[in-house]
Amino acid sequence: MSTMAMRLEAEIPALRRYAFALLRDHNRADDLVQDCLERAISRWYLRRTDGDLRAWLFTIMRNLHISAGRQSQRRGPHHDLDTVTLPGSPADQDHGIAVRDILEALDRLSDDQKSLLLLVGVEDLSYEQAAAVIGVPVGTVMSRLSRARQKFRSILDNKTPVTLRRVK
Repeated sequence: MSTMAMRLEAEIPALRRYAFALLRDHNRADDLVQDCLERAISRWYLRRTDGDLRAWLFTIMRNLHISAGRQSQRRGPHHDLDTVTLPGSPADQDHGIAVRDILEALDRLSDDQKSLLLLVGVEDLSYEQAAAVIGVPVGTVMSRLSRARQKFRSILDNKTPVTLRRVK
């Protein structure tokens, strides 16, 4: 196995986590990871040898995600008939509701804020690595991350709790 393949293979779990956090759909996340890896392999000669491979891959993935988002915005929403919930489905458990609230709060953040929060909070990238991925100075990353965390907290704090109705 070549060194390129070994280095890329080591980053796949982190790429899958980040893709799933962005899309929350395993199939689309796997497609995004595959597109990212295809792009990385086809442009391997453009990579800086002294640069951080992980940051380069996350940059590729982020750019692909943004491009796909813009493309889907032009096309309109796509609804898969197999995933439409039917009336009368059983209620979610409490932890499911909490997770849903967190994911909804993430969706209410701007793409830049969500991406930055996921890179630093979930993928554990340093501020310098996140700055390289997004293409802004480290100070900008720090201030944007602070604002993203503050907005995320305020969204979660102002969220009215879901009350379940008792049916007898």
